[in-house]
Amino acid sequence: MIIIQLSGGLGNQMFQYALYKQLKALGREVKIDDVKGYEEEQKRVPALTATFGIEYDRATRQEVIDITDSKMDIFSRIRRKITGRKTLEYQEKSADFDKNVLELEDAYLVGYWQSEKYFPDESVRRELRHEFVIKPGDVLSKKESWDVYTMIKETESVSIHVRRGDYLDPGTIETHGNICTCDYYKGAIDRIIEKYPKAHFFVFTDDKEWAKTHIFGDRFTNVILDEEKPDSVDMLLMSSCKHHIMANSSFSWWSMWITENGKGTIFAPDRWFNNKPMHDIYTDRMQKLG
Repeated sequence: MIIIQLSGGLGNQMFQYALYKQLKALGREVKIDDVKGYEEEQKRVPALTATFGIEYDRATRQEVIDITDSKMDIFSRIRRKITGRKTLEYQEKSADFDKNVLELEDAYLVGYWQSEKYFPDESVRRELRHEFVIKPGDVLSKKESWDVYTMIKETESVSIHVRRGDYLDPGTIETHGNICTCDYYKGAIDRIIEKYPKAHFFVFTDDKEWAKTHIFGDRFTNVILDEEKPDSVDMLLMSSCKHHIMANSSFSWWSMWITENGKGTIFAPDRWFNNKPMHDIYTDRMQKLG
C-alpha cells in the first residue's frame, strides 16, 4: 500500500492528489492521509472536498501507524530501541522530480511533488482537468463577481498573481521572497501588451493595498470581491483568463494548468525558490522571465 500525506494549502494538495491519481492509474493501492499533516497546522485544512467535491480513499489511523512503524505499546518501543524504526516513510528528497516515487509499491509519501512529471499519463491529466472544475454558479453570488467573470470571458484577459502575505514573513522570505519583483511584473506586462495590444489585466493578490499603488491604470482590474469562498473564486477567475503572469506559487501554477483554452501566453519567474533548485515545476507552456 502507498499512503500519501496531504499537507499545505490548496495548490499543494492538488499536486498530492494528482500523484494519487497517477499511482492509482498504475495499479497501486493508494490512500490519502489527510490528518497527520495538519495536526500542528493552524492556518490550513484539507480543502479538496470542500473546493472541488473530490472524494478519495482515506487511510485509517491504524494504517498510518503500521506503515510508519509508530505503535506506542511497550514492546514496539523496546523493539525500536534495539533494532531501529522500520518505517516505510519516504520523504521528498529535493524539489525536483524523483522517478523512484512512481516505482514504489509500499510507502508513506511525505512531500509536495510539484511537477506534472508525477502525473504523465494523458488520461490522468484529462481526469484532473475534469475534477478540478469550479462552477461559477457554486461560488459567485454577487453581481460584482459575475461582472468580473463576464469581463474575463469577453476580453483578452490576463491574470496577474501577486503573492505577498506569508512570503514576507521571517523563515519564509528566505525561500520564497523577492522573486516576483516589480521588474518581473513590468517585464511580463510589457511583453503581453506587445503581443496582445488589447490585453486587459486582472490582478489577484493577498495584498490589495500593494496592488493599488503598484499595478493600476485603465488596463488593470484589481479583483476585490466579497465572497464566501475567496480561494475558490480566485482559482475560478484566474483559470478563466486567457493568459497568465504567474507568481512562484502552487495556487498560481494550478490556475494556469487548468486554463480552459490551453493556448495562452504564460510567464513564470525564472526561479521558484531562493535557496534550492526547482527545475521540474516548469511546463513547456511557461516562458521564464527574471
